[in-house]
Amino acid sequence: MMAAERNPASCYLDERTFRLCCQLFLQHSETIQDGWSLEQIKGTDEGFMKKTLLIPVKSSVLHKQHECSMQDENMVTDDTQANVEDETAGVQAVCEIHAVLRYEYHVLYSFSYQIPVLYFRASTLDGRPLSLEEVWGNVHPNYRQRLQQGPWDTLTQQEHPLLGQPFFMLHPCRTEEFMKPALDLAQAENKRVNYIVTWLSVVGPVIRLDVPLSYSTEVTAPD
Repeated sequence: MMAAERNPASCYLDERTFRLCCQLFLQHSETIQDGWSLEQIKGTDEGFMKKTLLIPVKSSVLHKQHECSMQDENMVTDDTQANVEDETAGVQAVCEIHAVLRYEYHVLYSFSYQIPVLYFRASTLDGRPLSLEEVWGNVHPNYRQRLQQGPWDTLTQQEHPLLGQPFFMLHPCRTEEFMKPALDLAQAENKRVNYIVTWLSVVGPVIRLDVPLSYSTEVTAPD
């Protein structure tokens, strides 16, 4: 007798499953002190997972863009300009090694797409927000080439649906491309994977957010 064919794994999840997956994810984060937390919107039952990271980067691109804006805003004499360039060269050499960016990541549920969405914002330590070009420049080199055909469609700037503030986001339109093969493989191997863990392990590293391996081995799908 032939074995019954399995139904293909769904790439979508309902809000209840999303919340349960997040609960299990947050429990493990607390266990390993990974820094994730649940942020609740006051007066509602809505919320999101949040994590903040300080990420060391090479700042030559950031510094050059900031230098250009300063030169546009300030009219200086040739002598003063020479002094500024000398000082800038020294500062740039130090920043090349010690520059640090603050990334804040939010995981939300999209009712439109019925999948999780990763929102984030990035700034220098003095609070200057990064432009879309600067954020794109800091996409992990291993992923930059893969996104070259449509970077602005994949990485966009939009209003945070719960906070009403400008955030960047990895657009969910391509989620099915990588989640379907991953979920089909897990189903074929009779593995109960946590959707959030699988999804975030793929999209996170694109924007410098790594997910420790222990999530994959210790966090399963909700019952």
